[in-house]
Amino acid sequence: MTTNDTRRRRAGRRTTAIAAAAAVVATLFGAVPANAADDIETVPGFPAATTHSQQAYDPTDDFTAKWTRADARQIKAMSDPTAASRENSLPEEYTMPTVPQDFPDMSNEQVWVWDSWTLTDETSEQPSFKGWEVVFSLVADRNLGFDDRHTYARLGYFYRKADVAERPENGGWTYGGLVFPDGASGAIFEDQSFSHQTEWSGSTRIFDGNKLRIFYTSVAFYRNEDGSNRKPYDPRIVQSEGRIFADENGVWLTGFRDQHDMLQADGTYYQTGEQNEFFNFRDPFTFEDPAYPGKTFMVFEGNTAAVRGERVCTEEDMGYAEGDPYTETADEVMDQGAHYQLANVGLAVADNTALTEWTFLPPILSANCVNDQTERPQIYIKDGKYYLFTISHRGTYAAGIDGPEGVYGFVGDGVRSDFQPVNRGSGLALGSPSNLNFWAGSPFAPDYNQNPGQFQAYSHYVMPGGLVQSFIDTIGTSDDFVRGGTLAPTVRIDIDGSDVTVDRTYGTNGLGEWADIPSTYAHDIAQSADVRPTR
Repeated sequence: MTTNDTRRRRAGRRTTAIAAAAAVVATLFGAVPANAADDIETVPGFPAATTHSQQAYDPTDDFTAKWTRADARQIKAMSDPTAASRENSLPEEYTMPTVPQDFPDMSNEQVWVWDSWTLTDETSEQPSFKGWEVVFSLVADRNLGFDDRHTYARLGYFYRKADVAERPENGGWTYGGLVFPDGASGAIFEDQSFSHQTEWSGSTRIFDGNKLRIFYTSVAFYRNEDGSNRKPYDPRIVQSEGRIFADENGVWLTGFRDQHDMLQADGTYYQTGEQNEFFNFRDPFTFEDPAYPGKTFMVFEGNTAAVRGERVCTEEDMGYAEGDPYTETADEVMDQGAHYQLANVGLAVADNTALTEWTFLPPILSANCVNDQTERPQIYIKDGKYYLFTISHRGTYAAGIDGPEGVYGFVGDGVRSDFQPVNRGSGLALGSPSNLNFWAGSPFAPDYNQNPGQFQAYSHYVMPGGLVQSFIDTIGTSDDFVRGGTLAPTVRIDIDGSDVTVDRTYGTNGLGEWADIPSTYAHDIAQSADVRPTR
């Protein structure tokens, strides 16, 4: 790509950013938000979805949007109650195409691969570096059982040539190795008596020249020999800085020895291990909001701060309209145990240009008594609208709520908005094929009657142009299933206001190439090869 191409693409991004900023400013000064959720058709036998205005608020405001019980029940309202064993009961337009079992492995059997993300800039565009596309992934030794990988995860990276018309079936990636030197990510913990120390998901930003900053989750486990906790596990949001280099033969990284311990759950906005040993606090995603020049924000997964078991859900969390015949009270759902599910999406703002110091802000979304996990959140800006995408499991929904593994989306007029759940007010953006009429089972023991694709893919990441990548978990049912550990085919979603649908014209019936993660422009750096270090 030429320098002029790069400038034109950046100019286009600036135009988009200006439009987005204008939309936010207009909303803040009283403009009527588009696509408000007051015209969603109610399904007989189900409640109406909560009305959300999409109105933007200042990022520092104490307003948190709610993914309500009334919203989430729209997923079941869309599900076909007559779908037979192994059929998909959910609308095809919101369902990821079925992935075949004979998938290639992008790492050539070197490592297990799961949560992955791209090299990005401040606008979440995906630059190539000196002719190479680069992705980062959680990896683990294949000598481990696939389900043991979480407590031994490390950050690894892959690279491939950019702008190649035809690639090998596995995507053409080369495994570059681990990102951090041994022991670096564990050095931040005051208590070094951990039984396991691991690295979990985040995001990677490139800056001027070849500087990289990786934002990720460093985790220490303190377990007894029987697997019980002798004290709660300790997840922390961390930043580390390094450098990226490339020549005609590939890509390598240096640095990443210094680790900046930036955020630990505070117990005020975000639940701590002392409040709940099973809490969630992870997955930082950073970005610059064009409506607030000079500010860098971070979204991350959290839980509403409360002692486990406290009855903290409110009627606002239920979200039912007055007089709705299908309403539930907060007490009714908490009597079923729904108050153990308290997911939220957190927000923080950087206090320095090195992005090593951050301040918590109130959550931008809560899912109290709805779900317990809103993993890997990201902000995606399109046509002046702000989309909050996150992922969740069928097994983490609260009692009385059901939905598939996959992507959930919310649209508003700013990074802090009265977010409207997409697709008929449900929040479901891209689910794996599932049958809500049958028990789920688990990835290591899928139910016989369940759709074979229910656990086919997870940890979806929405990329520019609506492309979505994910990793393969389990494909099949109890009589015939295979485990994954590599990236799935890329798919594409069409994002239009509060509607998010699968593009079935992309690839083959909606399935693109395996592990296809294209760059969107060339990073502005001299393309000359770097000199490899001598050993």
